[in-house]
Amino acid sequence: MTPILTSLRTTLTGYLRYRGREGHYSFLMHRLTGLGTLLFLIIHILDTATVYFFPSLYEHAIALYQSTPFMLGEIGLVFAVIYHGVNGLRISVLDLRLPEKWTIATQRGGVRMTFILSTLMWLPAAGVMMYNMLQHNYGMFGG
Repeated sequence: MTPILTSLRTTLTGYLRYRGREGHYSFLMHRLTGLGTLLFLIIHILDTATVYFFPSLYEHAIALYQSTPFMLGEIGLVFAVIYHGVNGLRISVLDLRLPEKWTIATQRGGVRMTFILSTLMWLPAAGVMMYNMLQHNYGMFGG
């Protein structure tokens, strides 16, 4: 096995084996939401670039994005962006601005508050997006 693959394997198994409670799950969620957002941005840039060169391909992509699986993924993406931003603020405040307040209890409370705040911010957006999906794709609510 090459050194790069060995390093990747060690990293991934370390992520999965370590059981650090809230801090570990917060770390994993921050990484996953960041990667999900990055993947979305790459796809968004590529499909938007096709509008000039391949308009029919762009129209096909837009039709595909209006399908139920993609719209559900978009609802998940909104949570990922919100969570990543709120968790980034928590990290900035507690780790960079107030390092003297760093305790296990503070971190656990911060992680829980991050999840609660992110969920409360996400629920209205998810509701609107779900309503639009049901209206557009299934003709519910007079659609």
